[in-house]
Amino acid sequence: MFGRLGVDALPFYSGIAAGGALVTVLGALAIAALLTRYRKWGVLWRDWLTSCDHKKIGIMYIVIALVMLLRGFIDAAMMRAQQAMALDSGGYLPAEHFAQIFSSHGTIMIFFVAMPFLTGLINFVVPLQLGKRDMTYPFLNLASLALTAAGAGLMLLSLALGRFSTAGWTGYPPYSELGFSPGVGVDYWIWATMLAGVGSTLSGVNFIATILFERAPGMTLMRMPMFSWTALCASILMVFAFPGLTVATLMLALDRAFDFQFFSNGLGNPMLYINLFWIWGHPEVYILILPAFGVFSEVVATFSRKTLFGYPSMVYATAAIALLSFGVWLHHFFTMGASANVNAAFGIATMVIAIPTGVKVYDWLFTMHRGRIEFHSSMLWAMAFMVTFVIGGMTGVMLAIPPIDYLVHNTAFLVAHFHNMLIPGALFGYFAGYAYWFPKAFGFTLDERWGKRAVGFWVAGFWLAFMPLYALGFLGMPRRMEQYSDPAWQPLLIVAAVGAGLIACGIASQIVQLVVSIRRRAALRDTTGDPWDGRTLEWATASPPPPWNFAATPVVHGLDAYAAIKAGRAPADTLPLTDIELPRNTPLGVAVLGLSFLFGFAMIWWIWWLAVLAGLGLLGVILLRAFDDHPEKTVSAAELARDDDTTLAEGRA
Repeated sequence: MFGRLGVDALPFYSGIAAGGALVTVLGALAIAALLTRYRKWGVLWRDWLTSCDHKKIGIMYIVIALVMLLRGFIDAAMMRAQQAMALDSGGYLPAEHFAQIFSSHGTIMIFFVAMPFLTGLINFVVPLQLGKRDMTYPFLNLASLALTAAGAGLMLLSLALGRFSTAGWTGYPPYSELGFSPGVGVDYWIWATMLAGVGSTLSGVNFIATILFERAPGMTLMRMPMFSWTALCASILMVFAFPGLTVATLMLALDRAFDFQFFSNGLGNPMLYINLFWIWGHPEVYILILPAFGVFSEVVATFSRKTLFGYPSMVYATAAIALLSFGVWLHHFFTMGASANVNAAFGIATMVIAIPTGVKVYDWLFTMHRGRIEFHSSMLWAMAFMVTFVIGGMTGVMLAIPPIDYLVHNTAFLVAHFHNMLIPGALFGYFAGYAYWFPKAFGFTLDERWGKRAVGFWVAGFWLAFMPLYALGFLGMPRRMEQYSDPAWQPLLIVAAVGAGLIACGIASQIVQLVVSIRRRAALRDTTGDPWDGRTLEWATASPPPPWNFAATPVVHGLDAYAAIKAGRAPADTLPLTDIELPRNTPLGVAVLGLSFLFGFAMIWWIWWLAVLAGLGLLGVILLRAFDDHPEKTVSAAELARDDDTTLAEGRA
């Protein structure tokens, strides 16, 4: 009746595993206790969990990302500590537990930190930048969040029930096949990533529809803010790339549960999986990085007090990166036996993709040139990115040369390069966006002293944590090693562990920053809606914005629409006030979350009756929503006029 689920699923095989499970359970209970103590269950349900407001959905995505960042970083710190002490010894982690931590760290950071963070920023910012009131499909937006949250829930549950995958975050067969990994670990990985992947695909569809068809009057494509452009290109990649991952993981699930043998060593072909995975995997790098590039564009222009240099070239470079990202996936397995001609073609394509990326860096530098630069923490994140990311790009060009790749493939050099791209290139961008748009979301700014301390700790920690890995790669240290016998490696691994400690100080500084900012929120209050003298339309409304964003839809007359209005170069035109419709709250999003979590749980443990019931429940939710004739509520023009706090209201006076 309960499939593979039994008492042996409890995490008593290791004291560390039991401790992690206990912390997870106690954390959940503590949150529940706080909500009960302060009587916030009703607020949580009414104002957040059932809301279709794109701003609240975006904030909830970012909350998921920040919570999972803590879990993912703990995994990373445990690996660094293990490697620092594992010379000629087993360290403190058994090999299987180390492999679980390695797999969960990569999975969490890609699927449940980076993806929710960028999706949250896009959700919150893009409709405001476009001068619109919501996403094209508000309920689809809520359902996408629910699927991502369900996947994150399965990741956290794997700490307390069963074990996680030891097959790495990529899940390569044959090791991820049932014969090599008979437990539930790979199944946790499959269903957590599949639910999150489907949610990301649906989000991409929603973002594309919103950006292409929901812009304010006068906002042509070449008048859109750069963040919206990067969101559009990333969304196109999401729609085309994530189905490949979904298909690959579904086929792997069929292999494991029903012996389909798509990827087995016998009747199947493991290389088919690897191609499918990296057809998603390399565009995924740019799905993560392009929105961060958009954040840097907004931040650099705002805090340099200048229009973004080379706007058309930035747009074309963004589109070129998106297009080229689909043509380089094979460089992830140069060593797997392709012909010299094939390797050369993909190597050249990989080098070419560095050109539009370089164009962007020069455009940011020229924007800063002779600007009146304000060293806000979000600007410091951008400057740290430019210095650090270029090194990762240069090592990427090195890896694009097949003979060099043969030497350092699957060594610590590759680990350093990968993190050198995604931490400065993506995570620093998300942190910059978090600091930049926080007052727009909550009505008060973040404490700058702790924000700058966080930047300093993160940057110093990153350099100490990952630069030694380049040297270790040249010294021949393979990745994923939990113990070793070469004494030349240990000093560099100790330095890397110290770097992880500094990053921990950076995360702690961000937590302190948030607490201090909340306590000082009266002094940090933003009463203008425009604390940074912003250039785009999101700064033309109150902080935080009303549910409808703009009482009257603004009319755009050029690039940097709000900066032009403030400078007197464009009128503050709006469409006439009329009655509008906003999406009603609905409990169906919570139903999607619960049912998709149960469906994934049932498929992991092979509880087929529960899978059928949960699947039928999801179908029922779809039918209920399809036959809901009144998903919107009407807000009258009189109410909009009474509560209109937008700066653009002055243009109607």
